[in-house]
This record gives sequence, structure tokens and C-alpha cells, in this order.
Amino acid sequence: MGEAIGPMLASAVAVALSPLPLIAVLLILASPRGRTNGLAFTAGWALGLAAVETVVLTVGGALNPDGGRPTWASWLKLALGALLLLLAAQQWRDRPRPGHVIAPPTWLLGIDRLTAARSVGLAVALVTAHPKTLIPAVGGAASIAASPSGTGAKAVAAALMVLLGSLGTLLPLTVHRRGNDRSIRALGEWRAWTAAHNAAIMTAVPVVLGAAYLGDALSGLT
Repeated sequence: MGEAIGPMLASAVAVALSPLPLIAVLLILASPRGRTNGLAFTAGWALGLAAVETVVLTVGGALNPDGGRPTWASWLKLALGALLLLLAAQQWRDRPRPGHVIAPPTWLLGIDRLTAARSVGLAVALVTAHPKTLIPAVGGAASIAASPSGTGAKAVAAALMVLLGSLGTLLPLTVHRRGNDRSIRALGEWRAWTAAHNAAIMTAVPVVLGAAYLGDALSGLT
């Protein structure tokens, strides 16, 4: 089982460190239907991650029916690593300059009007349509699929990746449910810190993970 869990941990941490779900869930929790929509968003985020893991594991199993160490995973990681480095370079180039105000994404503007169903849809979209979340999710699932572990061990590793990748939504939701002043203040501090360091996180995490993917790919191919 360790052969399936170990290689995916960096990818799971990268998904969990993404500021997107944290900012979204913090704003949702501060909205009029915060508790209901926050729970729905968290469920949608886990559902989106689980869907990505399932697709990659299914395709990986079809490409590797004999259970050996496949080369497709190395080629995939090579491509994903290069994409992450390109995304990091773009993020650094487009980072906010001092004194300049960057318009928020359009999906943030309608947070107060979300329903539970739309909260689920937003979370799934942020997983499946945003490259900086989708790429680590695919990379982690590919690491699991390429491992020599059995089906049961791979299923456990995939479930663990979904859990770890959902910590960015689960932790704020857990703190919010306590409902006291200290919890509210903590959530406000998290939101301010994440907004202030968003560009740095969105640049550093892809660089580190992209380099790790490239290293794994080169090791596997040579």
C-alpha cells in the first residue's frame, strides 16, 4: 500500500494548498446561507476530486493490465511538470504590482447568490476546469495507477488523496461550525492571509511540484 500512497502525497498537498477552495469556502461561509452552502461546496470539491481520481485510475488500469511499471505515467508526468512550470511562469508574470488593483474572478462576484446546488457545481468546476488544481489531481492519480499495488491498496490511496486534497475546505468548515467569536476571527485571518499571499502560493507550489514531476518522469524514462 505504501507504494501507492507515497508517490501521491506531494500532489495531494499541492491540491490542499491551493488558495482557490480556501478563498471560495471562506467567502461562502460568510454569506447568508453560509453553513448550508459551505457544506455543499465541500462535498462538491471532494466529489470533483473523486471523479478525477476514478477516471485516471480506470484509464491507467486499462493501459497497464499486467500490473508492471508503465512508461505512460512517466510521459504524462513529463507533460504535467512542464505545464506546471509554464503556469508558474505565467502567474509570476501576471502577479499584482504594488499600487495596482486586480479585478476578482467573475465566479467570486456571485458568492452571495449561490444555492446549495450551485455551490456543488462551483466546487466541481474549480477542480475539473482549473489547471492548477486539475494537474496535481491527475498527477497524483497517475502515481497511484502506476504503482504495483493491488486494486484495494490503490482505492485506499485514492480515497486518502481525496481526503488530503479536501483539507482546504474541510478545515474552514469545521472551524465555522464551532460558531464562536474566536472561530469567526480565525476565519477572517485565514481569508486575509490567503488573499495577501495568493500570488506567492500559486507560483511556488507549481514550481516545486512541476520540478518533482519532471524528476520522476526522467527517472522513469531513463
